[in-house]
Amino acid sequence: MPILAYILIFTFIGSIGSLIGGIILLSKEKLALRLSSFLTSFAAGVLLGTAFFDLLPEALEENEGNGTNIFFWALMGLLLFFLLEHTIHWFHHHTKAQTEHEKEGASTLPLIIAGDTVHNFIDGIVIGATFLASIPLGIATTFAVAAHEIPQEIGDFGIMLHKGLSRTMALLVNIASAAAALIGALLAYSFWNFFEGYIAAALAMTAGFFIYISTSDIIPEIHEGENRKLALVKSSLLVLGVIVVYVSFSLIKE
Repeated sequence: MPILAYILIFTFIGSIGSLIGGIILLSKEKLALRLSSFLTSFAAGVLLGTAFFDLLPEALEENEGNGTNIFFWALMGLLLFFLLEHTIHWFHHHTKAQTEHEKEGASTLPLIIAGDTVHNFIDGIVIGATFLASIPLGIATTFAVAAHEIPQEIGDFGIMLHKGLSRTMALLVNIASAAAALIGALLAYSFWNFFEGYIAAALAMTAGFFIYISTSDIIPEIHEGENRKLALVKSSLLVLGVIVVYVSFSLIKE
C-alpha cells in the first residue's frame, strides 16, 4: 500500500479519536466526565512510552552519521509546545478545567476552537512525518495521538456545550476541527523532500511535544487528587499505558 494511503487512513483514525470523546459526552455526560480523568492517566503513559520507546530511538537511528543533536531538538520541541500553549492560551481542558472555564465569558469559545484546530493540525503533521520515517512508528504515533485526543475532547466538547453551542453545532465544529489533521498530514507528505533531511530532528521534536503534554498537563492532575485510592488507580493506568506501548512496539518490531 502506498505511504500516502497509510498516512490518510491513520490520520483519519487519529481524527476519529477527537470525535469519539464528543460523542461519548453527548450520549452520557456524567459517565464521560468520570472516565475522562482515568483516560487521561492512561494517555499520559502512552505518550511517554511512545516518546521514549518509539520516537527517540527512531530519531537516533535516523540520525546515524548525520551529526544532529537529537536531545537538543527534543528540548526544542518541549519548549516550542510550551510557548505555543502560553501564546494562544492552549489549555487541554479536562474535568477540573471544565468547571473553572464555565465561569469565563463567551469570548473564550473562539479561542478554544482555534486552539483545538491548531492542535489537530499539528497532530496531522506529526502523524505524517512519523509515517515518512517508518510505518510501524507512524502506527504507534497515531494510537498515541488518539489516546490523548479522546479525553481531551471530552473536556473541550463539554466547554462548548456549557458556552451555549447546540449539540449539533458543537459536533460540526468538532468535525471541522478534526479535518485540520488531514491538512497537516498532507502538508507533511507534500513537503517530504524538505522534511527528509530533517526527519531525525522532527521525530525528536515530536518526542518533546509528547513529553511536555504528559508531564506538564496530565501528570499534575494525578498529584492533585485527594483520594488516595483514585490516585493509585490513575498511577497504575499511567504505568499500564507505558507497558502497552512497550509491548505493542516490541511486537511490531519483531
